[in-house]
Amino acid sequence: MADPVRVTFLGGLGEIGRNCAVVETQGRMVVLDCGVMFPDPDMPGIDLVLPDLSYLRDHAEAVEGVVLTHGHEDHTGGLAYLLRDLAVPVYGSTLTLGLARFRVQEAGLEERATFIEVTDGERRPVGPFEVEFIPVTHSVPHGFATAFHTPQGVVLHTGDFKIDLTPVDGRLTDLARIGAIASVQGVRLLLSDSTNAEEPGFTASERSVGATLRRVFETRQGRRIVVTCFASHIHRVQQVVDAAVDTGRKIATLGRSMSKNLELARRLGILSVDEGVLVAIEDVDRLDPGEVCVLSTGSQGEPLSALALLAAGESKWLHLGPDDVVVISAHPIPGNEWAVGRVIDRLHRRGAEVIHTGVEPVHVSGHARQGELQTMLALTKPEFFVPVHGEFRHLWNHARLATAMGVAEDNVLLCEDGDSVLLTDLGAERGDVVPAGFLYVDGTVGDVGHGVLRDRRVLADEGMVMVVATVDPHAREVVTPPEIVTRGWVHAPEAEELLDEASAVVRKALEEALAEGATDHESLRRQARRALGKLVGERTRRRPMIVPVVVLV
Repeated sequence: MADPVRVTFLGGLGEIGRNCAVVETQGRMVVLDCGVMFPDPDMPGIDLVLPDLSYLRDHAEAVEGVVLTHGHEDHTGGLAYLLRDLAVPVYGSTLTLGLARFRVQEAGLEERATFIEVTDGERRPVGPFEVEFIPVTHSVPHGFATAFHTPQGVVLHTGDFKIDLTPVDGRLTDLARIGAIASVQGVRLLLSDSTNAEEPGFTASERSVGATLRRVFETRQGRRIVVTCFASHIHRVQQVVDAAVDTGRKIATLGRSMSKNLELARRLGILSVDEGVLVAIEDVDRLDPGEVCVLSTGSQGEPLSALALLAAGESKWLHLGPDDVVVISAHPIPGNEWAVGRVIDRLHRRGAEVIHTGVEPVHVSGHARQGELQTMLALTKPEFFVPVHGEFRHLWNHARLATAMGVAEDNVLLCEDGDSVLLTDLGAERGDVVPAGFLYVDGTVGDVGHGVLRDRRVLADEGMVMVVATVDPHAREVVTPPEIVTRGWVHAPEAEELLDEASAVVRKALEEALAEGATDHESLRRQARRALGKLVGERTRRRPMIVPVVVLV
C-alpha cells in the first residue's frame, strides 16, 4: 500500500486572506503559502490577522519548506511570523521571493530563511514530494499552480488564477501542461481558487484595462492624474506607465511599497520604464499638471496610506485641487468597501474628479469566474475536489459547480479552516481537525486575544464607567464618597445627578458589605461592580464596561 497523504487547511477557507495549507506524508510536511488577512471593522486596533501557526510549531522538526504560489500579502504576508519559529527554505518565483523578502527583511529575519528561486515548468524535490511549478495568469506576475506528485497521485493546487488569453506579458496559464498531467497521471485531488465562484462568465483580460486607462489619459490633457492600484500589480503599473508616456507625462511614485516594487520589477526586467520618465515626488510641483502622473498606494482605503493622506489633505508631497483626477484602479477587498467609500468622498470634497469601477472599467479581477472554473474542472477531471480561497459562500458555489461538471457528489469535500483531508488507497476521507483560529496582530504578534478584542468592542460600542472608592476595612467604613469616572458612556458635565446617584449607590453597597463582614479586596470590588452595573443598566439601558477600583487603607 502507498503511504497516505494528508492536506490540512490552516487558513483561507471561509475568509478572504490567511491562505495557508500543509501537505504531508511519511511524517514530513510542506507548507503551501502563509498569508495574512486585513482586519474587519469589528476588530478595533488590529493591524493584521494571521493563521494559527501552532500546528506547524508543534511539528517544527517535520517541516521541510514553504512553497509560495505568488507574491500577494494574503499568501506571503505571514511568512515573517512563521520564520520566527521555523528556519526553513522558501520556494517561489524570483518576483514572489523578492516581494516576500521585503517583509522578512523588515522583521530582521532574513537569516532564518533560504530563498530558492524556481522557474516556469520546473519540477523539483521539496521534502518527500516532487513539486511542479505551472504558470498561471493572475493580478501579480509569475504566479504558479503547484502540482504535488505524491504517493497518492497528483494533488493540484491552482493558486490564484484566471485564464487570460491576452496577458500583458504574454505569459499564459499553461493549460496544456495541466491537461497533460490530467490525461497521463490523473489528478487525484484538485484544490481550486473560489473567489469569483458566484460570478458567471469569464474574467476580462488585463489588457482591457489598458485601453480604458489610455482613454482616460487622452481625454484629460492638461490635468494632473493620480492613479492608485495594488503595488504588486506590475502589469497594471506597466499599463499606467504606457498610457502616461504616450500622453507626454512623467511618472512619480507615492508610497513606499509602490516605489520599492517598481524598482524591484525594473531590476528583474518585468517592468519597462525609461530612466528619463521617472521623477521624484518632491519635484512634481515644478512640472505643469498635464505633464504629471503619480502612481500611489492606498487603493483599499488604508487609514495611513498615501491616498488616504491625500484625501485628508495631510500628504507632505501633494495637495489635490479641482483640476486633479484620481483613478482608483482596484476593487475593494470584501470588508474594505466602507474605507474606500470614505476616501472617495473625501477626494470629491477636495474637488478632484474620481474615476473608479463604478464610473469606468478601470479594473478587472485576477480571479477566475464560473466559465474558467468550469474549464479547469473539465480539463483536470479530478477524482476528488476541495474548493479553496474564499468565503464560505464562494466555496459552496464552487462545490456546486464541481458536481455540475461531473465530479461525484461524495467526492466533493466542502472544508473550512482547521479541516484536513486524508488520501489513501481506498479514497479520500476527512481527517483530524487542528487549531486554525485567528491570531490577531497589534504591533507585536500574539498580544491580542479574543478577550482583549471583546473588551475593545465593548469600549467602542458602550464606553466605560470606573468607580474609585477608598475603604477602611478595620473601621468598616467608606472613607470618602466614591468617585465616578466615565469615558464614552455619558458626558459628565451634563449628567451630574446621575453620577451623584451612582456614587451614592456604590457607597451604600460597600457599607452594607462591610457591615456583613466583607473586608477583602475582591469581595468589595465585586459588590461595587454589581451595584454600579445594575444602576447603569436601569437608568440608561446600556452595558458599558464597569471598572471598580477599591483602595484599602
